[in-house]
Amino acid sequence: MTTSRSRDAAGTGADQALAAAARGDQAAFASFYDATAAAVHGTVLRVLRDPAQSEEVVQEVYLEAWRTAARFDPDRGSARGWVVTMAHRRAVDRVRAAQASSLREEKVAYQEVAPYDSVSEEVQVLLETEEVRRALSSLSPLQREAVDLAYYGGRTHREIADELQVPLGTVKTRLRDGLIRLRDVMGVAR
Repeated sequence: MTTSRSRDAAGTGADQALAAAARGDQAAFASFYDATAAAVHGTVLRVLRDPAQSEEVVQEVYLEAWRTAARFDPDRGSARGWVVTMAHRRAVDRVRAAQASSLREEKVAYQEVAPYDSVSEEVQVLLETEEVRRALSSLSPLQREAVDLAYYGGRTHREIADELQVPLGTVKTRLRDGLIRLRDVMGVAR
């Protein structure tokens, strides 16, 4: 069981180690790390909930602690509290950055997708269908029959010739003439 006296001793040890690290003592910084790493890692992991990101943030925190150790003021709190506060802030910043990035990506994705209007799409299809029907009505009955069998019936030229009992060349001529007429009636550019 840890008593407040042993916690105070550990806190004082971390304070002294950080003060020595501020003067460039690497061994003292290693002692500071050993005294505070579990608390720092636990704090970061509770915020991020991702072990890999937590390890990255812990590394960033200790790098910042090494660089700013001289700014630590023992009159304002313990070294352990200082580094844990730094860790918490850094973890929260990471969460906020991830959320902001996610929101930016959603905005971009939303802007890239053109709004879909199903009503106007249906109206457009109906208008096009009506235009094709009018154009088909302008064909001769023989041309219309060949076009209907080829494009709506899905038959080959040979199958149309067999079904209508006409030569293959006749079917090809009717289809060619019918398609030319459709192009002209619908105003499709060549």
